[in-house]
Amino acid sequence: MPKHELILLKNMMQPGYTGSLQDYERAGGYQALRKVVGKAQPAEVTAMVMKSGLRGRGGAGFPTGVKWGFLPKGYQGPRYLCCNADESEPGTFKDRQLIERDPHQILEGIVLACYAIGAETAYIYIRGEFVLGARILEQAIVEARDAGYIGTNILGAGITANVWVHRGAGAYICGEETALLESLEGKRGLPRVKPPFPATHGLYNKPTVVNNIETLANLPHIVSRGPEWFASIGSPPKSTGTRVFCVSGHVKGPGNYEVPMGITFRELIYEQAGGMRSDKPLKAFIPGGASAPFLTPNHLDVKLDFESVAAAGSMLGSGGVTVMEEGTDMVWAALRLMEFFYHESCGKCSPCREGSSWLVQTMRRIVAKRGRMEDLETLVDLCKNIEGRTVCAFGDASVAPIMGTLKHWRPEYVALIQEAEAANLIKLEPAGRH
Repeated sequence: MPKHELILLKNMMQPGYTGSLQDYERAGGYQALRKVVGKAQPAEVTAMVMKSGLRGRGGAGFPTGVKWGFLPKGYQGPRYLCCNADESEPGTFKDRQLIERDPHQILEGIVLACYAIGAETAYIYIRGEFVLGARILEQAIVEARDAGYIGTNILGAGITANVWVHRGAGAYICGEETALLESLEGKRGLPRVKPPFPATHGLYNKPTVVNNIETLANLPHIVSRGPEWFASIGSPPKSTGTRVFCVSGHVKGPGNYEVPMGITFRELIYEQAGGMRSDKPLKAFIPGGASAPFLTPNHLDVKLDFESVAAAGSMLGSGGVTVMEEGTDMVWAALRLMEFFYHESCGKCSPCREGSSWLVQTMRRIVAKRGRMEDLETLVDLCKNIEGRTVCAFGDASVAPIMGTLKHWRPEYVALIQEAEAANLIKLEPAGRH
């Protein structure tokens, strides 16, 4: 059993829990909704979320209540809530578990958010490959609507909140909030130039909030148990609450682990996940999904909070922690990740579209032992010409694997190139000469 209190994963850890409406209600579900709908002002709910210190769990880590506060005051037209369930970051699988095992926890969070921001329509944008998750959510919506928790006149309070599931086509870029909105509108999923921001010009050019699955799933607990309780967990004041970390790679116990923010990577990898799979020493780990720069064993005592990981030169991102043991070819690992980003580039920005192709070609040549020393300078130059030059953060994310491995494991690149150069010299020597 985990030594920390579980919040988001608590219900599904109970024997026989199926995630049905009846099971969720027996576990105290929808009591938060009953507590505030028609009894507290929407602004009070927003104030609770701000006081709790909840920050987005999808990647950027922006304060949730502050994000809600950007919606225009006094605006009388429609507003929208979009729940980002397009979990496509390599090494990340927490939202999928929350969707499939406890869907009503998410739905209650969605309705609470709708109430707080004044939205009558919410869309759950779910990754196209999550067929089972989409079906489970659709069934849960039917159950919640029949019980009066979703739809018109919720709990007899005259409040409307309709929730719809929208399946995407499986494009990584649609995890970026503006590309998600474009896709929802039936367009190709390409990120928008900002400003304007979704808070004022979002879905259908109306004020819109985009929140992640895990972010919204926290809302019922904040409302039920109070913002002070949530703010006391983790690493206050800027990294509060628990976080579900997805641990994969060379560990004995891969899986999702819900822990208070602020524990160290050492505790997560060696205590929660059971340590290294084959008892080889740790060589590297990715702290926040494939788009986060690599860290080394020297970073094991870095705290799992937004500020500490940023100070270490990476980011907490989506919470996907990928662990690599000694013996892992770091150049090959960087190439595999770069091939993913090259495949998923939407093509809108030339630096990303063209640069990712050149990066893959250069990396493939080095891995195939056909590289040249000048290739290292080429890689750095290409990466620097992508960073900060794209509409969204995809470009910066795509170069993180190469820049990180060049920083910490440059000798592995050099060894491959030297081997290639030595082989070429042997070929150039005349036959019979020693």
